[in-house]
Amino acid sequence: MRPPAVAGSFYPADPGELRRSVQMLLDSVPREADGAFAYIVPHAGYQWSGPTAAHVYSRLAGREVERVVILGPAHRVPLRGAAVPTVARWSTPLGEVEIDVEGARDLVAGGLAVADDTPHALEHSLEVQLPFLQVLGFSRVLPVCVGVAGADAVAALLSVVAVPGSLVLCSTDLSHYLTQEQAQRADAVTADAIVRLEPDRIGERDACGRYPLRGLLEWASNLRPTARLLHLATSADEGGPADRVVGYAAVSLAV
Repeated sequence: MRPPAVAGSFYPADPGELRRSVQMLLDSVPREADGAFAYIVPHAGYQWSGPTAAHVYSRLAGREVERVVILGPAHRVPLRGAAVPTVARWSTPLGEVEIDVEGARDLVAGGLAVADDTPHALEHSLEVQLPFLQVLGFSRVLPVCVGVAGADAVAALLSVVAVPGSLVLCSTDLSHYLTQEQAQRADAVTADAIVRLEPDRIGERDACGRYPLRGLLEWASNLRPTARLLHLATSADEGGPADRVVGYAAVSLAV
């Protein structure tokens, strides 16, 4: 079992406080069921990106899915391609979630990912999504850490695991450490590329999760979905300094 790596830093370590924090974020936005098959969601500390992430998770209340596929970037370990965990469970202060071991094995058997816990051990981009899912009643996930990879490779991976009954989450933040004004301009361009399903317009500095994001858009474009920007914000909007901000977006993809 993988223990939590960022409890107490990115989100509260106390179970009661964590549950209350997540519920407060969910209650802060309108609940609108949209039936989307995929979402883009940020992954910073809850204080900063939680209000944006809530625009995604509020739409999942009452949804029934067999598993949630979570794609996120590798921040701490150099990685080429994609890696899935070998363990059967991940834990947070709210308890354990089941890893879709069979789905992970399918990706490894198809040469689309490697089985390696190292990129996952300290990675926050995937872990911070779990308490939201747990509060909403989701307990089975397939976390995929994506390093340097072409959009076509990530799209091929998704074509295997994004089957009926699955929900896809792409975890990424947008621009990093620009001024508030610069970030708003840059993130507006990135958001436009996302809603137009144009992965080639996502530049190296536009999103820390650019590799999974480009792959998601490449895969989704074949489904001809409607991409809807649900919320766009920065850390400065939540009280952070305006001279060094991080951008966040919540986006839904629905047919």
